[in-house]
Amino acid sequence: MNIYVGNLDREVTEAELKEAFEAFGEVSSCKIITDRFTGASRGFGFVEMSGEEEAKKAMAEMDGHDMKGRNIKVNEARPRTERGGGGGGGRRF
Repeated sequence: MNIYVGNLDREVTEAELKEAFEAFGEVSSCKIITDRFTGASRGFGFVEMSGEEEAKKAMAEMDGHDMKGRNIKVNEARPRTERGGGGGGGRRF
């Protein structure tokens, strides 16, 4: 199950996030989303857990949990939607 984790302090590492969720079960993957230009954390990430029951328990217990001074927001990640690649502008030459 893919879990969204928001309101992360920008200093939280993927290893710290993974360790926090491993208390509830096996973590398949962990990714903190970063800005493509600066490499700085964007303040959210995703944790993938193999067991659904473990993931649900982790979501319930970690939502609102204090992590480095911030109360994190945890819920099931929604599937990614395709962004429209519509052009823009209508500028003619």
